[in-house]
Amino acid sequence: MKTIGEAAADLGVEAHVLRHWEHVGALSVRRDVNGYRVYDDDTVERARTVLKLRGVGLSLPEIIAAMAPTKAAAQAVVRAKITALESEMARTQQAITFLRHTVECRHRFLDDCPDCAAFVRTP
Repeated sequence: MKTIGEAAADLGVEAHVLRHWEHVGALSVRRDVNGYRVYDDDTVERARTVLKLRGVGLSLPEIIAAMAPTKAAAQAVVRAKITALESEMARTQQAITFLRHTVECRHRFLDDCPDCAAFVRTP
């Protein structure tokens, strides 16, 4: 059993982060007879999962849904996040391609270059 401070230190987060996760429903924490939060191994592991999911870009509402009791509900959230990340990767790759071209482009202004102008007009 750990206090909130000990659990926070183990996870590398501030105690207020754990309180917030509890407040929004991403974490459920037992209380002792004096009302203090008590973090058992399972609760710390769940917090570690929340931390990992935050690290890969899920919002707290997405995390709550991804940690749903039914696997189908969790999978739907994760699939949607994968789709969003893939779209973001595609946009990022297009931006890199465009920027690489502009660095090497022989034209002084983007409007003077047919390749740059075509990229600018692409949604």
